[in-house]
Amino acid sequence: MVLIHVVRGFGTTMRHLKSVKLKKVKGASSHEWLSRQLTDPYVEKAKIMNYRCRSAFKLLEIDDRFKILRPGFVVIDCGAAPGSWSQVAVRRVNSDGSDPKQAQGLVLSIDKQQIFAINGATILGNLDFTDVKSQEILVEVLGGKKADAVISDMAPNASGFKELDNENIIKLCYSVLRFAVQNSRAGACLVVKLWQCGQAKQLENDFSKFYASVKYVKPNSSRSDSAEIFLLGRDFKGLKN
Repeated sequence: MVLIHVVRGFGTTMRHLKSVKLKKVKGASSHEWLSRQLTDPYVEKAKIMNYRCRSAFKLLEIDDRFKILRPGFVVIDCGAAPGSWSQVAVRRVNSDGSDPKQAQGLVLSIDKQQIFAINGATILGNLDFTDVKSQEILVEVLGGKKADAVISDMAPNASGFKELDNENIIKLCYSVLRFAVQNSRAGACLVVKLWQCGQAKQLENDFSKFYASVKYVKPNSSRSDSAEIFLLGRDFKGLKN
């Protein structure tokens, strides 16, 4: 097992979307995606601020409102690729030590895809978070520490069947929930992405068993035509012996 603690920066570059000629794109869905990218202010903003993708702003909005990330916190980013949420977490918990006056946190980023280096994050690439062995590696890297925040922007690959996709993302949410309640300190928080569906209410109820405050969040940067929402659990109650 090889664990890489990243100690160097990583600069991203992004192809200028305005140079793409839509007439060369085949397929209506591809055309719609590119059109949306060209008019999305968060895409350009992500480029300017050197975030790997626009999803960074969803976590920024959640944290600005609910203060779930603080200097010195231990954060686990589940399904982290390409790494924009980890970039936000690194800055907010000071895991790169950029502010010597603040406590230095820890960010663990795991995904079954490879994640390019992020200064201040411990990268666990090519590991499927839902696999028990991958979670054992995470616990080993934690070295006895407990998480202050477990965050997940994970989503399954679309199958084209809405009910199946909803079932699959709920399964991902429960996988993160189970890990979080076993590896978080009392008072910690949990954020997972899901889609608006019939199973969401049961997930909310199960969150409430472990977190004192549970609510749905829809950041402004989450596209209005998207069914995605985020479930936020705060103030982890801890596990009773």
